[in-house]
Amino acid sequence: MITIDGLRALHVFAAVPDAALAQLAGAVEDIRLVTGEYFAHEGDDRALFVVVEGTAEITKVVNGEERVIGTRRPGQFFGEVPMTLSTPFPASGRAGEPTRVLKLAPAVYYSLAAVAPSVPDRVAGLARRYLDSLQTMAAEKREYDVRLIHSRRSARAHRVIGFLTRNQVDFESVDADAAADASQYPVLELANGGRFENPTMRQIAEAVGLDVTPAAAHYDVVILGAGPAGLTAAVNAAAEGLRTLVVESFAPGGQAGTSTRIENYTGFPFGISGDDLAGRAFRQAKRLGAEIVVTRTVERLDAATREVILDGGDVVRAQVVIIATGVVWRTLPVDGVDRFLGSGVYYGAARSDSAVAQGADVCIIGAGNSAGQAALFFSRHARSITMLVRGESLEASMSRYLIDQIAAIPAIRVETRSEVVGMHGGDSLQAVDVADRRTGAVARRDADVLFVMIGADAETAWLPPEIARDARGFVLTGSDASESGSWRGPRRPFTLETTVPGVFAIGDVRSGSVKRVVAGVGEGGAAIAFTHQYLALEPTAPAT
Repeated sequence: MITIDGLRALHVFAAVPDAALAQLAGAVEDIRLVTGEYFAHEGDDRALFVVVEGTAEITKVVNGEERVIGTRRPGQFFGEVPMTLSTPFPASGRAGEPTRVLKLAPAVYYSLAAVAPSVPDRVAGLARRYLDSLQTMAAEKREYDVRLIHSRRSARAHRVIGFLTRNQVDFESVDADAAADASQYPVLELANGGRFENPTMRQIAEAVGLDVTPAAAHYDVVILGAGPAGLTAAVNAAAEGLRTLVVESFAPGGQAGTSTRIENYTGFPFGISGDDLAGRAFRQAKRLGAEIVVTRTVERLDAATREVILDGGDVVRAQVVIIATGVVWRTLPVDGVDRFLGSGVYYGAARSDSAVAQGADVCIIGAGNSAGQAALFFSRHARSITMLVRGESLEASMSRYLIDQIAAIPAIRVETRSEVVGMHGGDSLQAVDVADRRTGAVARRDADVLFVMIGADAETAWLPPEIARDARGFVLTGSDASESGSWRGPRRPFTLETTVPGVFAIGDVRSGSVKRVVAGVGEGGAAIAFTHQYLALEPTAPAT
């Protein structure tokens, strides 16, 4: 605990009365940090930090890389803008060397301000200077390291934009010349002079500095899939010293990464988007030492050796394999739908899709929470939103809070007992035929954009036959695995263990799982606890 003399030694508190300093000394948090330890994270609730000893580094993630954007020395503040404007932290703070900081919570700060007006005056003055510098920076033309040139209604460009956005790559989006040859687009240009016409996802990943190749041949844990469950497992495994590899075919977040807003996730009172949640987990896993490769698919898993064979022939071996591959959206069984994929028809909906919805007539097929979240989000951008629901109402499949919010927005229309039976347009979608299941009547209506969210299935045909699945392809674990007839171990499988010892399944791909983000996160943490139990029982697993 800091003393009154220690507080008075800091210039900002020099004029504060003794009685107020005594109260402050008993109210502040006196935090001692080792090098690299964080005392504040971007997005945290406001507080004011004062450096007492050492150096505080202010960091921000740019293009997936954490950069130091400023430092604070003894007697200097961090948090003056959030405290003045009542906003979350715009950046993170960590110790650049062994460091000591004081944390003033809002209540403590305002109590001090009441008896020592010089303190808030100083804080507000620093905040104004910081905002003035931001205003100057905002007036300057921003320079990007990555530029994507594309046509607006290109299916390929839509996928690339989603890939860059969800992999936390900052880029400039530029509309292509309408008269140019469309076959060369999209074009990726780099600040170092690199130029790629219609590149593959692997080429894009390599060009922008994402990891695509495992660094080693042997790991303690290999996690297949970087959705909420897989990323949580990676965070826990890496934090506990296990050498961890995550293999992801596209981008962190999985299906949850396309969710425009998750409002029932504990700890985020105003909700959080799926890609933001995934981005935070991705950065946390990387910071703790997990290795994450993208644009890689698993061609085969050897049940006997736990060798994971990736596309291109790379082979990694693990003591424990965790299957967290999630699910994929079901396709819409309507003739001609493939013709409009990416040029009017989209499976799932992410925040990066706001551009295609801007000023458009949007239809959303689905009645789950993801569909409701998308309707609310796109109502800020679209001319109109129509939700097409096969059932009698939303109540059977959507959370009440979403139903109430949808009902309060005039721009959103909900049509029950309805389904799309036809599509029309030239190079892009222009209209859909909607059938009324009550009467059989079919009406054509204008629709520039159609988001499809009609449920999801597991893609597990690539798994070896030793790993048992239910009739729908979801992986059996725990008691279901034990009773399947495929378990051959001398013990009963752990709760999340498949019919192959040392291979676990978590999240949406697991049979019987609760298809919610928070459930997947819980299973990700539990899987690492079971991993330790497995390794204690079988320390000489094949990968060693």
